[in-house]
Amino acid sequence: MQDSPAPDALDQALDAFNTIQQELNYQQAQRSLRRVLQSSALSPRERLGLEQDLERLSQLLEKLEQSRLHIAAFGLVGRGKSSALNALAGTTAFETGPTHGVTQTVGATTWAAPTQILAGWGRGEVQLLDTPGLDEVGGEERARLAQSAAEAADLILFIAAGDLCQLEYDALSQLRQAGKPMVLAINKIDQYPPADRQAIYEKIRDERVKDLLSPEEIVLIAASPLITEVRQSADGKLQRRVYRGDPQIAPLRLRIFELLEREGKSLVALNALLGADQINAAVVARKLALRERLADEVIQKAMLVKAAAVALNPVSALDLFSGAVIDVALILSLARLYELPLTQPAAVALLRQIGLSMGGVGASEFLASLGLSSAKGLLGLTVPVTGGLTLAPYTAAALTQGSVAGVSSYAIGQIAKTYLAQGAVWGPEGPKQSAKAILRSLDEASVLARLRSELAAKIRFPGPPG
Repeated sequence: MQDSPAPDALDQALDAFNTIQQELNYQQAQRSLRRVLQSSALSPRERLGLEQDLERLSQLLEKLEQSRLHIAAFGLVGRGKSSALNALAGTTAFETGPTHGVTQTVGATTWAAPTQILAGWGRGEVQLLDTPGLDEVGGEERARLAQSAAEAADLILFIAAGDLCQLEYDALSQLRQAGKPMVLAINKIDQYPPADRQAIYEKIRDERVKDLLSPEEIVLIAASPLITEVRQSADGKLQRRVYRGDPQIAPLRLRIFELLEREGKSLVALNALLGADQINAAVVARKLALRERLADEVIQKAMLVKAAAVALNPVSALDLFSGAVIDVALILSLARLYELPLTQPAAVALLRQIGLSMGGVGASEFLASLGLSSAKGLLGLTVPVTGGLTLAPYTAAALTQGSVAGVSSYAIGQIAKTYLAQGAVWGPEGPKQSAKAILRSLDEASVLARLRSELAAKIRFPGPPG
């Protein structure tokens, strides 16, 4: 019988599997961000208003390529955020002081301590971010900066001091919604006797944050402890000396190290993907909004061109053919606008499908156009014979026929636009229901009236011979 593997061998195998999985997640995130950047190529007009989002997207990819992890500290004023970060960094990187609100902007420094944990990252580094107090008076801008830091953070440190107040609980709950790993550090425990420290920890763990954090996510620290010494001087008098002692942050440091070692790369990859997804949604919405306006302009032009072409053409077969040619050209133009490859045969097939989906509207338009075309042709032949008496009815028939054809082109354009904007797929209800929904939303009477007036102003029908 073969012996079971030793526990340490199992642990090593699990660690190796975890490392491989993290690397796969990391590489997948890099590929995804590159694809998002490639697909977010925008024209100068489309880039307006999106410059910050696109810059943020590039920064996320650079962050992945540089293997950079961000840890952001949050808390109310005076709780010792800057002191805790200084203790972690092992240097005075962030300003501290007795005055509330010393930190006015988001600051950053590189933490060199966990480099051994990031040895497999290449040029990996951890950056510590200090944020303004969440309860600053008139601190709307500082709150905005703190929110942006929360979005950028891969790990959130919430620094409290003693029991939590309601404002701290609310802030903690809001930050928890960011979906980031979190550590709650109860600072300044040096100010309490050991029994009181345990009581504070248990109250926070079992009551205050029971629904927000697990016990492993709560640590007790003293980032800048006050040491009081009482000594007897040479003359026999007692002297009291108060000074800052060495930081007591081993539990916090250990908890962060555990997180970084176990899932550091995955944290960075996940956070980058979440940020990229939000930015990509904004980019896509911007592109679709702008392209919809451009598509409407293309449809308006095609509608007027088709209306004029049909109105001016006296031959019934030719005006129907020219109208179809214009509709195909409209579909091809919309496809180019939405950056979708569409051949002419495919555009003809799509036009046929749209015509069938329009049902009675397409058939009635065809019959009306055919009837008006015949009447227009007869009236046109009689204009010279009647000395121009039939010019007025001929013009009315031509304007009506052109307007009906233009409305049809408008409907076709709107249906094709919706189809192409959805990535050349019909909605869940299929082409017929999608077409009917769009047709119901069209104000045909308004379009028809506008077309008649535009046609009358733009085209001149030949008068009777002099």
